[in-house]
Amino acid sequence: MKLRILIGIVALAITASAGWLARGWFEDAQRLTEERAARLVADAAMAREADIAGVVEDRLAELDANERVIDRGIIREIQQPIYRNVCLGDNAVRLLNDAAAGRSPNSTEPHTQMPNDTAAAE
Repeated sequence: MKLRILIGIVALAITASAGWLARGWFEDAQRLTEERAARLVADAAMAREADIAGVVEDRLAELDANERVIDRGIIREIQQPIYRNVCLGDNAVRLLNDAAAGRSPNSTEPHTQMPNDTAAAE
């Protein structure tokens, strides 16, 4: 009889251990399925973002090329002598030179009368 009880306890222990092991396998399988699903979602998001980044980079490359062409055109116009010597009159060149030097226009001539008689208000 003690042998039967001992065999029953051993069988119960083996059954409990097997159940514990099977439950661990089941939970591991669920975690693995969740991780694979999360990885697929993350890979799909990364692929979508990579496509968007490629489109943005292509568009930026086009904009960069257009900007260079505009800059070259402006530099070419400024460097042509006709724009420096013929288009601007003497008065305009003097005003530009005064502005570049930080002088006010007509700084050599004293102002004797202030506009709208503001001198009397002071």
